Amino acid sequence: MAKNFSALKAALSPEAQSKVTQKTEQMLQEMPLHELRQARGLSQKMMAEALHIQQPAVAKIEKRTDMYLSTLRSHIQAMGGELEIVARFPEGSVKIQNFSDL
Repeated sequence: MAKNFSALKAALSPEAQSKVTQKTEQMLQEMPLHELRQARGLSQKMMAEALHIQQPAVAKIEKRTDMYLSTLRSHIQAMGGELEIVARFPEGSVKIQNFSDL
């Protein structure tokens, strides 16, 4: 019989519970485009309607590893988000502003 995740987590040591929480937060901050869409409760059909394209085009976008920033920006905006480009260096992060007018 399957066990409730909350019950399993409660049985863990405090250190293990902390590791689970950290890993969960990391996974929520980093995910592929299709998982982000699903987490936002959107279907490919809903995205296609918002972007005025066909559903297969949404599937194709989500599978790509390389795309125009404007394509990614419109996809993120259709999900209700805002795209920011940030360069991270050992001494700190810099938000790149060249793309804000796209």
